Amino acid sequence: MSEHERDETTPAQASPPRPASAPRPRPAPETAPASSLRKELPAEVPASAPAAAEAPKAEPGPQLTGRQRLVQGLWPPRVTRAQLIVALLLFGLGFGLAVQVASNSDSDSALRGARQEDLVRILDELDDRTQRLEDEKQGLEKQRDELENSSDQAEEARRQTLEKERQLGVLAGTVAAQGPGITMTIEDTKGTVEADMLLDAIQELRAAGAEAIQVNGVRVVAGTYLTDSGNGVGVDGNKITAPYRFKVIGKPQDLEPALNIPGGVVQTLEKEQATVTVERSTKIVVDALRAAKRPDYARSSSR
Repeated sequence: MSEHERDETTPAQASPPRPASAPRPRPAPETAPASSLRKELPAEVPASAPAAAEAPKAEPGPQLTGRQRLVQGLWPPRVTRAQLIVALLLFGLGFGLAVQVASNSDSDSALRGARQEDLVRILDELDDRTQRLEDEKQGLEKQRDELENSSDQAEEARRQTLEKERQLGVLAGTVAAQGPGITMTIEDTKGTVEADMLLDAIQELRAAGAEAIQVNGVRVVAGTYLTDSGNGVGVDGNKITAPYRFKVIGKPQDLEPALNIPGGVVQTLEKEQATVTVERSTKIVVDALRAAKRPDYARSSSR
């Protein structure tokens, strides 16, 4: 059979076509739950699992409250040496502040009962003392600047040495002095003025800035002492009698208020029925001298 004939007979011999049928729905594959999958999969065990499994589990302790944790942190106290030193310093500072507050309160209570004019006088005296200290400070600073800036420092130092020697001579009573100041005269007709009252006057004048003092022809120096001597007073062994005349060199604006403060020298003497007169002057001459004494044992340590 030829190829042409084979082709023509093939359609006749072929089976008739089947009608198309709808595809059958295939059942969906059943999905296993995740828990079963996890059971089926082999678990990967790390190499350290046996060791971790064998380690004993720490039992959790009892839960602490916030207050209990705070108590455990504060007690027992752990104090270092530095903390102890700081605590002592703070205690000392607090004690000092307490003492200062107490002293200030006492001063306030004492001044609260004073009169207005007395308070004004006290304030003026404090201002004068502050100004005097400021003047001394400026003088020292000027001397320092002169020593630093002088072209001939040796000559400047020699000049200042001579000036200091003169000042020390005035304070020691070995040279005469003159300048502004006051004159205080104490009339004691009743004979009630004693040595301690005159000593209080000298100390008050020194505190107010007196630079030279003379009482009835006797020069008052650092080592001056006063004693009661019959109807008079002994000054360094020299007996003086009333009226007691003080010649004082210093700033009059400071010296006079210092004597007239409430409860001061003038009021104390007036209570003893003595009469006190204070006069300011632009020139007071203090000419009573003291002999310079050479010490028997003390020697200068400077070389």
